[in-house]
Amino acid sequence: MAGNTLTRPQQLPFTPGRAARELGLKRNEFDLAVHLGHIRTVPDDGGGGHRVARSETERVRAADGFPEALLKRVRAVGTTEGAEVMDIPAGRFTRLARLGVVAPVRFYLNRYRAVVWLYLAEELEQFAADEQNTALLHARRMPEGMRALLDEGVDLRPRNWRTRHREFLLRSADGPWESAGALAAFL
Repeated sequence: MAGNTLTRPQQLPFTPGRAARELGLKRNEFDLAVHLGHIRTVPDDGGGGHRVARSETERVRAADGFPEALLKRVRAVGTTEGAEVMDIPAGRFTRLARLGVVAPVRFYLNRYRAVVWLYLAEELEQFAADEQNTALLHARRMPEGMRALLDEGVDLRPRNWRTRHREFLLRSADGPWESAGALAAFL
């Protein structure tokens, strides 16, 4: 009887680390791709977080331009590199970021315990390519209202990051209680 039984190997989903290796991504690039919705995850049956289905890794690999297109979408840059992407001085980039014109996608504390904000290079390229923003990027002086806000010490980067992160948490919530928890986390 045992000879007549057909068994199929079970296709277990990948852990995040294994999925990142399968896709040729660094772990932080993989986490950002999940955060931005480029890679879908499924809940782990054992309660250990989220996993990536094998079909999802195959879908991502089958996309046009893989892996370069995916790497381009998740490329995060700091202030200096962001200024180079937008072809503006780093000081102007910092002022625009403080005013909330560009929103950070990540942050970390460096060895001096200073906050380093990271921005999506793709978003910065799109912002710089928009003709409506040319005056803001290349004018000799910032508009009067913006200069006044900067003189007051306004910094909207934390608020913009929290907004983006809250949207991610709400998107990844599996039910109404998790949605409520995501909103309550920011109170």
